[in-house]
Amino acid sequence: MEHTDVTRQVEAVWRIESARLIATLTRMVGDVGSAEEFAQDALVTALEKWPQEGVPRSPGAWLTTVAKRRILDRWRRDERFRDRMVELGREFVEHDGQAEFDAVLEEDYGDDLLKLMFVCCHPVLATEARIALTLRLLGGLTTDEIARAFLVPETTVAQRIVRAKRRLTEKRVPFEVRSGADRDARLADVLEVLYLVFNEGYTATSGERWLRPELCEEAMRLGRILAGLMPKEPEVHGLIALMELQASRFRARVGVEGVPVPLAEQDRSRWDRLLIQRGLAALEGSIPVDPARPRGVYSLQAGIAAKHATAHAAEDTDWRGIAVLYEVLVRRTGSPVVELNRAVAVSMALGPGAALRIVDALRDSGALEGYHLLPAVRADLLQRLGRGEQARTEYERAADLTRNESERALLLERARSAVGSEL
Repeated sequence: MEHTDVTRQVEAVWRIESARLIATLTRMVGDVGSAEEFAQDALVTALEKWPQEGVPRSPGAWLTTVAKRRILDRWRRDERFRDRMVELGREFVEHDGQAEFDAVLEEDYGDDLLKLMFVCCHPVLATEARIALTLRLLGGLTTDEIARAFLVPETTVAQRIVRAKRRLTEKRVPFEVRSGADRDARLADVLEVLYLVFNEGYTATSGERWLRPELCEEAMRLGRILAGLMPKEPEVHGLIALMELQASRFRARVGVEGVPVPLAEQDRSRWDRLLIQRGLAALEGSIPVDPARPRGVYSLQAGIAAKHATAHAAEDTDWRGIAVLYEVLVRRTGSPVVELNRAVAVSMALGPGAALRIVDALRDSGALEGYHLLPAVRADLLQRLGRGEQARTEYERAADLTRNESERALLLERARSAVGSEL
């Protein structure tokens, strides 16, 4: 087999197995940074040996075995690790050869992987650091891939990851999943990180591309893994439902030369019916069994996405139902962005005049100052009310605020066409 072919296979195995490998090693050494170092050492060994020896039948187990042996070698040499060796017992030392490899094959990685998710998304880290560390350790992405996805220098991503691992060590963040209210709060942190990764892929905040599907796919992949680890958590299913229903529109969301296509103008025959079916199935799992337990915020958002997904044409959309769901979301979150989305639904259900009053109240509050979608929504409402000149001004203001080139082009085009709608 060609050396380059083996290298590609090693890279593919790493992308699939690295999260479980690092999770297992973190349980052994008690530190994410050290665990990744041992995992990388095993990867280097694979790159050296597999071209000559061939790819093993169980490459993940092979990498884990090599990494564990590196850890044991370190413990034998370094006094600082001897206490850890005693704490975990002598079984790691006694296993060797095929017996050790068989033991690795039989291990259940699920609990370790879940703990690693909770560590990567720990609130002691800044949001940007959580995202970078999650994509690095759980997604297996390189720093270069993460940097290109978020349009930041590779050195910036590398620094975020290094500082994140250092902070986790300094704060002695335990490798565990707690119970009760603390567990629920930490799960919310994990879901938020996946949601942010998906949103950046769904509507990029900057750059020339409006969509970055690779980020959405990674968020959905990690979400499905989380659902497998926590199958009885409604909000996990709610987030998966939301992501898959939103992702079903990918092919229709971008037109010629990457120009965004608004929801009402999309060719719904291009929506992915399989993703819609999967999203609707996940939505059912997001409804709490206990009727006294309220639906989570991701489940509510998925409910809104489902109303769009099941409407055969834009004019069939249940806007009143969507407005009601947004009203519940506003009460739950207090988010001005959600209130802006509610205004859009109200405009479709009750007319632009009723919605403009909501938007103007948001503008006057200053809560969304600098948020480009506020003037964009206001411009649309003004245009529908026949106030074209005012609409053009708002579209231009929105274009100035956005950092995404595709979105800016769309807003400027709408500004040019707005004047013709003046009554």
